[in-house]
Amino acid sequence: MDIAWILILVAIGFVGSLISGMVGIGGSIIKYPMLLYIPPALGFVAFSAQEVSAISAVQVFFATLAGIFAFRKGGYINKSLVISMGIAIIIGSFIGAYGSKFIPDDVINLTYAILALIAGIMMFLPKKGDDNADYSKLIFNKPLAAGLAALIGILSGIVGAAGAFITVPVMLVILKIPTRVAIASSLAITFIASIGSTAGKLMGGHMLLIPSAAMVIASVIASPIGANISKKLNTKVLQWILAALIVATVIKIWIDILT
Repeated sequence: MDIAWILILVAIGFVGSLISGMVGIGGSIIKYPMLLYIPPALGFVAFSAQEVSAISAVQVFFATLAGIFAFRKGGYINKSLVISMGIAIIIGSFIGAYGSKFIPDDVINLTYAILALIAGIMMFLPKKGDDNADYSKLIFNKPLAAGLAALIGILSGIVGAAGAFITVPVMLVILKIPTRVAIASSLAITFIASIGSTAGKLMGGHMLLIPSAAMVIASVIASPIGANISKKLNTKVLQWILAALIVATVIKIWIDILT
């Protein structure tokens, strides 16, 4: 077994999970392209899109769980929002993840690229949530939240991403959720979604034990660190970090697809 290969996977997991804890995503928006491109660029065997999505699914499960523990104090996780979107997204993510075994790699990559593009566009639309509002009295459209979560779950389940990279922009722009509540609640919703996507990937037979374990170890360490950093940053800074990550990924994925 190549130790350098394992260290590369741990490094990818650490970087992705550190940022995921900061901006409330599972980290797949970063780790999906990193897992797809970095190993072959360094001379190692490339993962298939199916394998990358399976590794991402189990990593997101542990990264978001660790992030939730870091955010559990402070009142930022809105239980009503988590329940409304969480139930719908876990059903959708299981359907998408299990169904992905019938989908070609090119279609999985295209699905991921389209989701990232939509998320990128939304990050530059006006955010109307009041970041200074009383978080305990949050009002939002529950049926709309559940419907959007189900759709996100199906599409993100296909790529093993749990959907947080698009859930946060949807919360900010459409549901008008304050930034810190969106970030913290998104981790909880993404954790729920990852249960469905991880189960679907396991049943689909694409899970790789050693790469997944390496990513999980890095996630459990890095995600809480990112969450604690997030609490100290200005909400506008957090939004711009997330926007920059999404845009960079969108550009890379679409260049590869089009060329």
